[in-house]
Amino acid sequence: MNQKIDQLAADNIRTLAISMVEKANSGHPGGAMGGADFMHILYTEYLNFDPTEMDWPFRDRFFMDAGHLSALMYSQYYLLGNYKKEDLQQFRQWGSVTPGHPEIDVLRGIENTSGPLGQGHAMGVGAAIAAKFLDARFKGLFEHKIYGYITDGGVQEEISQGAGRIAGHLGLNNFIMFYDSNDVQLSSMTDEVTSENTAMKYEAWGWKVITIDGHDHTQIRKALTEANEESERPTLIIGKTIMGKGCVTATGAMYEGECELHGKPIGDTKADYIKTLINLKANPEDPFAIFEEVATQYTKILAQKTAAIANRKVQIASWKKENPALSLKLESFLSGEIPDLDLSSVVQKPNIATREASSIVLAYLAENVENMIVSSADLSNSDKTDGFLKKSSVLKKNDFSGAFLQAGVAELTMTSIANGIALHGGVIPVVATFFVFSDYMKPAIRLAAIQELPVKYVWTHDSFRVGEDGPTHQPIEQEAQIRLMEKIKNHSGNRSLLALRPADAIETSVAWDMALRNSKTPTALILSRQNIQDIPAHGTSRYEEATSSSKGGYLVKSTQNPDITLIANGSEVATLLAAATLLEKEKNLKINVASIISEGLLKEQSKSYQESVIPKGKLVFGLTAGLPVNLEGLIGDVGKVIGLDHFGYSAPASVLDEKFGFTSTQVSKEILKYIEETK
Repeated sequence: MNQKIDQLAADNIRTLAISMVEKANSGHPGGAMGGADFMHILYTEYLNFDPTEMDWPFRDRFFMDAGHLSALMYSQYYLLGNYKKEDLQQFRQWGSVTPGHPEIDVLRGIENTSGPLGQGHAMGVGAAIAAKFLDARFKGLFEHKIYGYITDGGVQEEISQGAGRIAGHLGLNNFIMFYDSNDVQLSSMTDEVTSENTAMKYEAWGWKVITIDGHDHTQIRKALTEANEESERPTLIIGKTIMGKGCVTATGAMYEGECELHGKPIGDTKADYIKTLINLKANPEDPFAIFEEVATQYTKILAQKTAAIANRKVQIASWKKENPALSLKLESFLSGEIPDLDLSSVVQKPNIATREASSIVLAYLAENVENMIVSSADLSNSDKTDGFLKKSSVLKKNDFSGAFLQAGVAELTMTSIANGIALHGGVIPVVATFFVFSDYMKPAIRLAAIQELPVKYVWTHDSFRVGEDGPTHQPIEQEAQIRLMEKIKNHSGNRSLLALRPADAIETSVAWDMALRNSKTPTALILSRQNIQDIPAHGTSRYEEATSSSKGGYLVKSTQNPDITLIANGSEVATLLAAATLLEKEKNLKINVASIISEGLLKEQSKSYQESVIPKGKLVFGLTAGLPVNLEGLIGDVGKVIGLDHFGYSAPASVLDEKFGFTSTQVSKEILKYIEETK
């Protein structure tokens, strides 16, 4: 180590960060200046990675929570050679690889998309869980560390409660988090917001806590060394830092620790940008330069890291040679491929709730998919993920041989952790709760969609038929909200989420097959609490017919030249089939019925296929237990949708069906009324 070079490198990071913000006239310079010392020491002396293969699966990982500190990350990675000067100069500009908040870009060192505070470190906890899970199956290969970086805002976000509790409970000693504690927030000082003892809080959750001067390189090293040696607990390093470290005014007077340095260019504050550059030993004529001595030092560091990883790669290659069967399994896990599955062989009971059908599939998956972690928000016996749990065991401190994560009542934390599991790689995450509580999960669902993560959501109790629990537990608007995600494209140009609401048990098996094969986006399975009548098979195989769900929708009842087509998804399909039987018998109508498991997926099919399911210009009647908007995009100019435009009430499900007009008899009357209106 060289104290002079280390200080120069940290100051170089500071100058680059403030120059990026200054040129963009947008960003957050002060926190980046405060965190520069820790980042330099971490990346040069502790973080193990391969500079020539940034996505090497056995690397240490760094998860940024405070996405507004992207300039800190880009500056550090510029020193490592992952960015060019031009990239930093295009900070926050159209088409730039240096967006305002970091977006996943593993080959440049960005492990996660962050910005909404709190989620980044929860993703880090998820990655640590994934590493523990994999190490339990491949001893000695996944002993790497997961580092997190959090600020006052992230600590204050409620998600930190869940992440801190779960990490401590599981004894994630492979998770090390730096808390940049600078007493400054975006619009106030922290003492105006909180007076809690953060160290005591984390200690109560079972963490090792070390408090240091975040600018003292010796103390940083000592804390990181202790954290790496810890065998029982996650570690929180509270680094007392100074917002805008190194800033000076036009007269050269120090101007540090001020709130205004947080969220706007240095030149727009009482500090002076040029004088600050000079104070930090930068050349104002070339503010994006890497200092010559720093460049020389980083060249040496990169060579050392490459050599160290080469030795580790030799060890792993030797392990693979000695363990050929495990090696094949490892490659399978890391490739993201699913094993050969035959969900048509899963025997479903007749006329059951789709949550129970899902439970039967999950029991099969527990025995046939070895790299799946299922989690439930204290509802496994109600959302029926206990089908998986009964064939597995719970993840515990010092024992990650199981595959079920008891998250407790923490939907947002659980979902963010699942994102981290997916980001780590090698493990398939599944999370479950009641559909109405997807509201608690939305921020993490959105980040999963943006990051294109194949997380699977199991949402049960999917309609007002939850019944006696009343309006707080009866999802009315939730399906419409989730279906909006099917309308949004991700940056790869694909539908950002796949939402599946199966119509019966067999369709649930098919939906699970679709979810497992969807490796590019999150998938939601929306399942019933109440029993549903099975959809009759036209031929010999109901499963084979239900595989048409892969096109988003298909006819479950078909006749030539129908008078009307009825469309729905979930339990309403069975209601329409019953109504169709009544109308055919009593009114001699010819009726088609379609199950539309995914509106977004159906709209991706050819026009000819879509019109084979829902004829254009013909009578179309839709039924939904949620907002009518769910199906309105499918019915054309003359169609009609019956749904709900109000919250539910507390009563048995059968009573609510009657009161809300969802019995087959009532629906048949609405269909007749619609037909009469269109004559």
